[in-house]
Amino acid sequence: SFDNTLINIEGMVSYDFIFAKAKLSQSMKGNEVQIKQYEGFQIFNARHPLLGLNAVPLTLSLGQEYMALVITGPNTGGKTVTIKMVGLLSMMVQSGLHVPADSFSTFSIVKNIFVDIGDHQSIEHSLSTFSSHIRNVIDILRQSREDTLVILDEIGSGTDPREGMGLAISILEEIYNSGAMLIATTHYSEIKDYAEKAEGFQNGSMDFDIYTLQPLYKLIVGKGGESQAFSIAQKLGMPANIINRAKEISNSRSTEEVAIVPKTKNRKKSERKIEKVRSEKHTKNYQIGDAVWIPHLHTKGIVEMTANAVGEMKLIVKGERMTLNHKRVKPFIQAEELYPDEYDMDQVFDAKDVRKKKKLMDRKFVEGLTIDSDQE
Repeated sequence: SFDNTLINIEGMVSYDFIFAKAKLSQSMKGNEVQIKQYEGFQIFNARHPLLGLNAVPLTLSLGQEYMALVITGPNTGGKTVTIKMVGLLSMMVQSGLHVPADSFSTFSIVKNIFVDIGDHQSIEHSLSTFSSHIRNVIDILRQSREDTLVILDEIGSGTDPREGMGLAISILEEIYNSGAMLIATTHYSEIKDYAEKAEGFQNGSMDFDIYTLQPLYKLIVGKGGESQAFSIAQKLGMPANIINRAKEISNSRSTEEVAIVPKTKNRKKSERKIEKVRSEKHTKNYQIGDAVWIPHLHTKGIVEMTANAVGEMKLIVKGERMTLNHKRVKPFIQAEELYPDEYDMDQVFDAKDVRKKKKLMDRKFVEGLTIDSDQE
């Protein structure tokens, strides 16, 4: 009887699973799709299962005419949702589930699906977003091969744009050379240009209505997208001169090619104010005769001349004159604590022979007696 009970339980579990799959298929209007081993993905009118029936259907292919699809476009345009949908539908098909796509869609069986999506910043392990992404990508590079689907979101982001772009293209090349199928999103226009020229790559973009400033959530394969930053800024009321200047800068290949805008009267006035504040800030902290500590020399010095407009001050350090920026020294002992009132500071700053010459010159004229500026 125990065996019969166990058989009944297993039968109920199996039927429950089958009915659950059927209900899921009905709720999302899923279909049984075609499964083929080496023909990649041909997905028609697919929807993300969690977005419901009102989601904009997407059509894309991967693994036949091209092995890598690079999607560009503005934020909130649907790039990440698209690549998540591809990965999720692929896993659903391989789990024996219907998917919300046309029945003549074709899915390839893959042995691995590797994904790098989202913010992997780790406070516990002191990892930045960029470092976390790179660690994950390194693992993906080690395991990528044929019968693998790789999904990368905003590849190369989180660091210097030029270095990030170069790193991203290099990673895409390596994954492509491994034989894996690849779908990635990016904001870098250089990656879009690369995908347009590289064999085995294809551009895609998320459509955007520049008049309503609303994303259309429609994937256009074969066309690279734009961030629409200028269009959005212009529609929201950004002054035309700023938009034109921004276009001029962005079209320059480097910052060296960007023409410096001539200074206006207001800008010159502001710079004079800043210079005055800097000068006051540099000079108010130290007085002549103050003892200061010089951390990088592990010794102290005496202030002979307070900081100028650029922050440089003259010091006497172990009998030698030295010029240092005020940021490289720290307060040690104030002059009023070191010397009595009306103390002759020449005894601190002048060498012994210079002091003798000065006393002699104060008393009488001595022909041929001079004091070199370097001695003062």
